[in-house]
Amino acid sequence: MPFSKFVILAPISARIDGYEEPTALLTRRAADSLRAVSDDLKAQGYRLKIYDAYRPQCAVDHFMRWAADVNDTLMKPYFYPDLDKKVLFPMEYICERSGHTRGSTLDLTLFDMKTEKELDMGGTFDWFGPESHPDFCGNPDSSEFTADNHKSPANRTITPEQFQNRLVLRQAMMRHGFKPFDTEWWHFTLANEPYPDTYFTFPVKRLK
Repeated sequence: MPFSKFVILAPISARIDGYEEPTALLTRRAADSLRAVSDDLKAQGYRLKIYDAYRPQCAVDHFMRWAADVNDTLMKPYFYPDLDKKVLFPMEYICERSGHTRGSTLDLTLFDMKTEKELDMGGTFDWFGPESHPDFCGNPDSSEFTADNHKSPANRTITPEQFQNRLVLRQAMMRHGFKPFDTEWWHFTLANEPYPDTYFTFPVKRLK
């Protein structure tokens, strides 16, 4: 399966607890569905680039500790320049539980095989703000681009092409059984995930 393998390093500036090897893990059901997504997108000229998949609870705990340390703002310019770090908990950018820990959620984007570059989505993965919302500058259900619908605190916007690029990923994921997340264009969960109430603790590494 043509997955790119990455360890999540953002928004924290160090390796996250529980990520022992650069590999992406998913439940078998989610992986099978993602294979169908991959085949679909490959026919359109794209590959999948996975930022994060299964995330152990110790990694979520690491994020919690990071968010609680309001003096650690090294990554603020890259991921939350419009926010005070103390609001990350109340605004639920950081939570005690993550769907990733159930094994059927992943963060990903598209790699354009023609240009050999990531597709331009008009925003950074793990950006905390309305610019990451799937309905930023448009309606993802009707595919309508509306540049005035941005609600960006810094008056940012995206282009029609960038909005369309997000739709290519979203629509392919939804065609093959994944649910989108309403605040992150890169985040999807298998609709019929096999472990909806289980939060796993084993580390990320190649399984034998």
